[in-house]
Amino acid sequence: MVALEVTGLTKRYGSVRALEQVSFTVAPGEIFGYLGPNGAGKTTTLRILAGLVRADSGEARLLGRPAREAAARLSVGYLPGDLKLYGGMTGRALLDLFARFRPARPPVLRERLLDSLALESRDLSRRVKFLSHGTRQKLGLVIAMQHDPWLLLLDEPTSGLDPLVQIAFRDLVVERASQGCAVLFSSHVLSEVEAVCRRIAVLGAGRLLALESVDALRSRMVRRVHVRFRGDPPEALGETPGVIRCDRAGPDATLSVQGDVNPLLRLLARHEIERLVLPEPQLEDIFLRYFERGRDADG
Repeated sequence: MVALEVTGLTKRYGSVRALEQVSFTVAPGEIFGYLGPNGAGKTTTLRILAGLVRADSGEARLLGRPAREAAARLSVGYLPGDLKLYGGMTGRALLDLFARFRPARPPVLRERLLDSLALESRDLSRRVKFLSHGTRQKLGLVIAMQHDPWLLLLDEPTSGLDPLVQIAFRDLVVERASQGCAVLFSSHVLSEVEAVCRRIAVLGAGRLLALESVDALRSRMVRRVHVRFRGDPPEALGETPGVIRCDRAGPDATLSVQGDVNPLLRLLARHEIERLVLPEPQLEDIFLRYFERGRDADG
């Protein structure tokens, strides 16, 4: 059975196209990356899946049921990107409140989640309005996951989390997927997508620009490498496999490298280097490449 099936989803707000014929599926046990810049339509998609917004056309099915049916969401966990919680309640009272919405699915994972996300008793005893953004985000994650859902809809789930908690969260998601839970993971952080997702969809201006494996995504990545040599840069630098652009200024070279960086690293290992900076590729660069392909296809 397909855990999540989206077929031809279309949504407009007046003249603004939020979604246009978006289709994809997520299998049980799969962590699916849903990528796109702000305004691409990611949040609209998740709101439709969560039953908060109705599509103009198309269909979404959660665990075999139409998303518009309340029964479809009993085994679903949802974390909105614009998380808002009842500020006057304590953290523990809030967890209990949301647990009562699903009496047939008790919060069996709560203690495991509290421990992994480092949510302590003193956090849960305070009123939510006095908690930090990161602590409120942790509460949102526990609310979404405490009833051991079969499908998770997560909109920018690591927003506000410190790096160690982000790692713990990713471990939790991988663990749940290993138990058969399907995960739709919306994120702007490329390293997160690489770490946990098997396939990705790239959304732009409401249209699905790409649907492919993370391995294919990696092959399209462009890294900007900055090198300062002790002496002149080697003549063969710009001809190295994977180097698609080479800009030189004295002993400095700035390279754009697509795909495998090992041929470049082997060349650099044969020369004296004073400084080497190889930052993570930027998600925006990948978006731009997909947008360019989309424009070419339209033309």
